[in-house]
Amino acid sequence: MSAACGCEHDAPNAAEEREEAERPWWRDPAILVPIMSGVFFLAGLITEWTAGESAAAEVTALVLFWVGLLLGAWTFAPGALRGLFTKGKLGISLLMTISAVGAVILGYVEEAAALAFLYSIAEALEDKAMDRARSGLRALLKLVPETATVMRGGTAVEVPAREVKVGDVLRIRPGERVATDGTVSSGRSSLDTSAITGESIPVDVAVGDQVAAGSINASGALEITATADGADNSLTTLVGLVEQAQQDRGQRARLADRIARPLVPGVMVLAVLVGMLGSLLSGDPQTWITRALVVLVAASPCALAIAVPVTVVSAIGAASRFGVIIKSGAAFERLGSLRRIAVDKTGTLTRNEPAVTDVATVAGVTREDMLGWAAALEQQSTHPLATAITEAASSVPDAAGVVEEPGHGVTGQVDGHEITVGSPRWIAPGVLADRVSAMEAEGQTCVMVARDGDLVGAIGVRDELRPEAPEAVAALREQGVEVVMLTGDNVRTANALAKIAGIADVRAELRPEDKASEVKASVTQRPTGMIGDGINDAPALASATVGIAMGATGSDAAIESADVAFTGHDLRLIPQALQQARRGRAIMNQNIVLSLAIITVLLPLAITGVLGLAAVVLVHEVAEVVVIANGLRAARAEKVALAAPAESHSASLARV
Repeated sequence: MSAACGCEHDAPNAAEEREEAERPWWRDPAILVPIMSGVFFLAGLITEWTAGESAAAEVTALVLFWVGLLLGAWTFAPGALRGLFTKGKLGISLLMTISAVGAVILGYVEEAAALAFLYSIAEALEDKAMDRARSGLRALLKLVPETATVMRGGTAVEVPAREVKVGDVLRIRPGERVATDGTVSSGRSSLDTSAITGESIPVDVAVGDQVAAGSINASGALEITATADGADNSLTTLVGLVEQAQQDRGQRARLADRIARPLVPGVMVLAVLVGMLGSLLSGDPQTWITRALVVLVAASPCALAIAVPVTVVSAIGAASRFGVIIKSGAAFERLGSLRRIAVDKTGTLTRNEPAVTDVATVAGVTREDMLGWAAALEQQSTHPLATAITEAASSVPDAAGVVEEPGHGVTGQVDGHEITVGSPRWIAPGVLADRVSAMEAEGQTCVMVARDGDLVGAIGVRDELRPEAPEAVAALREQGVEVVMLTGDNVRTANALAKIAGIADVRAELRPEDKASEVKASVTQRPTGMIGDGINDAPALASATVGIAMGATGSDAAIESADVAFTGHDLRLIPQALQQARRGRAIMNQNIVLSLAIITVLLPLAITGVLGLAAVVLVHEVAEVVVIANGLRAARAEKVALAAPAESHSASLARV
């Protein structure tokens, strides 16, 4: 709860949160005490209404009201008094305590009991609402298994998951969760990562593949070598980010606090003035002191204090469930304001996995032979394209005397012939010039192959666009968001891929500082988000209105610089995250307007005596329940209806 409410709750730890979440309401004192307060209050009303003029019944009703009053007041009055005497805090609970005490002094025990019951039940509902809103964090926490099976001296030993250390070998049986990040050292299986990345299709893994903490082993047994401690891995990082987000409030939360903080002492001053001036001018102190107590309740900003936090926590928790980790309430609010998205190409729009996409050979040379000669040299090369060529070859002969010339290519001997592999700038395309030009126009990087000085073929390699990219870009356009590509790649490659993705604005051949400058310039025009995943994207991410890191297990520099992190790489999360943030902003605005409207309407009615204490309490607490219920609507994550791209990815490739 907001500090403005004057409530003093110690922050529960993870175990306590799970216990509270799983405890049924009929065993929860925080719910039972307000309910019992209401039961005694209602019993007092029934006794009073049905007893007629019986003195015994009146005494019974009074006793019932007193029990209901004490039960309800016990939930907030002690905390309010502690806050006042230990910290000098003037909170809403203090206003309610003063109002209840004043009502009793004036003989309005029934009204005081109504106030205590309604306020205590509203507080209990608010706490439960916040607890429900934190379900996203609890869902993440439940992904961490309590124990892990670790191989020690050839024997499987079960240890607490938090005690797993880097280098430990974990045995993961089918159906078990992975306790920490690691690399598969033995076995093959498929992993369900949907709870972490939002990707519904199981991921096949084998020896050498990396796995993330919280993944579920779906089939075969695996042995995994831990690359992170059990207490410090990608999943605990995500939990930390969600905790940080729930504690850090945004601009509207601060607006609510700025209004509520001076409003509490202001209300107390107003109540004193109403009581004093009314008594002096009318000569009827009891009436005006009563109205002063009603003013205390009428102007209490409790609905305003909870209006934003419950919405922010609900929305952030919902976002975490579909793979979007928002680091703060402020970032959540800014996310909903974006009107332009700058997207890095490599690793964000593309897979960052270059693959051979086209092959051309001269007459008399087969595709398999030419790829085999090139792969024989490239398997010893450190060039990023070497792996793509090696994987494309069906068979790779032995090579000798391999020499790499940086910036040009590589040469070596294969089956007694000199093979040269390099760029078109080093090896002339010759008769394949037209094919090479066509490949480059399609955004492919061309590698030429020569045998004994004669050209034998050309290989086109490209980092392929993610298949969902055109859908995501089209959905962003439907939301009125411009998309800009920022890349350090050459203009021709960038334009070719941008055309397939449906992006019209392309900025190519940019250095990291150039990307940051482009983003800074865009931010001055309209709210701009930047999406990237590498170290070179960090400056641009930090310069954006909202920095978004693709893949929360990617570059640490990118994640630290970002405000939002996607646990997976599905670009369709972007429009879904924007829709979630925009919807949350709208709900926050509704709650703030409603909260202020309630105070504005009730104050004159309280001062003029149109509404009494019980009526004002009822209206105020009903309004708070409405605000809480409205805020909880943000916990529903709605799927974005993706606009179909103009043409399929394969059709675009064929046309380009």
